[in-house]
Amino acid sequence: MTLASSAMPIRTGGSHWEAHLPGWLLSTAAMALCVFLLLPIGTLLAESVQDDLGQFSLTRFREFAATAGMLTAVWNTLWVAAVVTLITVPLAFLYAYAIQRACIPLTGLWRIVGLSALLGPSLVGAISFIQWFGTQGVLKSWLGDSSVYGPIGIIMATVYASFPHALMILVVALATADGRLFEAADALSASRWRKFRTVTLPGARYGLISAALVVFSYSVSEFGIPKVIGGNFQVLAVEIYVQVVGQQNFGRGAVVALLLLAPVLVAFIVDWRVQRKQQASLTARAVPYRPKPDWRRDLPLLLYCVVIAVAMIGVLGMAGYASVVSFWPYNLELTLNHYIYGLAEAGVLDAYLNSLKMAALTASVGTPFIFVTAYLVEKTKGGPAWLRPVLQAMTALPMGVPGLVLGIGYILFFNHPDNPLNGLYHTLTIMVVANVVHYYTSCHLTALTSLKSIDREFEAVSASLKVPQYLTFWRVTLPVCFPAVLDISRYLFINAMTTVSAVVFLYSPQTLPASVSILNLDEAGELGPAAAMATIIVLTCLVVSLLYAVVAHFLLRRHQAWRQFKQ
Repeated sequence: MTLASSAMPIRTGGSHWEAHLPGWLLSTAAMALCVFLLLPIGTLLAESVQDDLGQFSLTRFREFAATAGMLTAVWNTLWVAAVVTLITVPLAFLYAYAIQRACIPLTGLWRIVGLSALLGPSLVGAISFIQWFGTQGVLKSWLGDSSVYGPIGIIMATVYASFPHALMILVVALATADGRLFEAADALSASRWRKFRTVTLPGARYGLISAALVVFSYSVSEFGIPKVIGGNFQVLAVEIYVQVVGQQNFGRGAVVALLLLAPVLVAFIVDWRVQRKQQASLTARAVPYRPKPDWRRDLPLLLYCVVIAVAMIGVLGMAGYASVVSFWPYNLELTLNHYIYGLAEAGVLDAYLNSLKMAALTASVGTPFIFVTAYLVEKTKGGPAWLRPVLQAMTALPMGVPGLVLGIGYILFFNHPDNPLNGLYHTLTIMVVANVVHYYTSCHLTALTSLKSIDREFEAVSASLKVPQYLTFWRVTLPVCFPAVLDISRYLFINAMTTVSAVVFLYSPQTLPASVSILNLDEAGELGPAAAMATIIVLTCLVVSLLYAVVAHFLLRRHQAWRQFKQ
């Protein structure tokens, strides 16, 4: 009988204090998530069902329904999200299929280009499409009599921004396949289309459903794109901004936020139920599928990847070009004035430094909190029996809460004069906390996936040798999980640099972030400085990603040399 299979309880050889430490830390983590997630959302829900006197009432919902244009905003939000989903998912699936199931050159390059939209705020796409198809756009004739300011522009920019989110899911969904199924199909002389319809699509159906729900939720909750390029086209995300910032009507804003939350939560509940039904695509007897070269398939897919890559680079390139043009489109002389003078006069260089501080703090504070919490859930015992499932449920909730909804909840909860945490409002700290909470779920799942790959026998052996659990964590668990830790840190940094919705309600003039400054510059008609700030954010995220890659290379060579050896 091995140590891992022993039925005897594991004792770490530590003190009584150490034995109770995991339970205490878990309780602390649960309390933090309760204060910074559940209570703000609960306050939002309570505010939406109260009247001005604080009594229970559905008056605000009736007033919302009776307000001209509000129901139109709901309908516009839903049908635009549906159209974006119907366009984005097939485009991303075909791109992922070319990367994983075809023999085309430079697959690594196509993957990087396909994910390039993640490096900048969603506003980058909106600004670029204005330059391409706006009133003075280079390709304005392509739209005929239609205007890019409205649903057309929102759809195009949202497809661009949500494409990498769908691509990441679909690349994973297509990464594994049982080669025996394709061999059987070949033996039965099945056509290429029949193999695609009966083998490839069924194997990727859960990934397709997840990608569709993620894209739909992203489109419903997206704020920056319709604010910049939407014109007078009403959507719920912009209505929240108008009610809260423009009219200081927090009760109406809470109602709109609740309506925005509903379709997103429904989408993620559906996704959760679908994932529960998902079965392993590879069994122990499976044979990895390796595509064979076929120019009739590979050449069209290569051309498709080139077209998509040109479009993705064209969006980023136009934003960069607009930032170095003197005055679009009348004076196309190249200049750095938008960087040297434009940003300084607009007073947003401080905003860039604020974003750097916020992103660095989000990564440095959020990464250890998320990883240690995941470790306590997965690898330790102690605490009440109900604590772990409750904590797991709380870690899954942020994925279904749009940033705007979280921001409204933070306003209503932390800005209340009776709240002892009132001093956090309008500080850099509350923005860091909001970012950590907003992006918590993906990071937690990443940490859990890495921790589950470590055999529990490590802890059993350490316990038998009377090695304290914290030493096992420091010397074994953390080095093995370095790749996941670095991925979490990079994910938090980049999202904190690029997010708009999570912080648009929480900043003060002293803590204005760079991503929100782009929105303010666009509203002021300063498109050149706005493009310059967007370009700076993209370049910053690119440099940070490269630095993470270098650090990961050296750390993994030092702490995970065992990976270089094959048994």
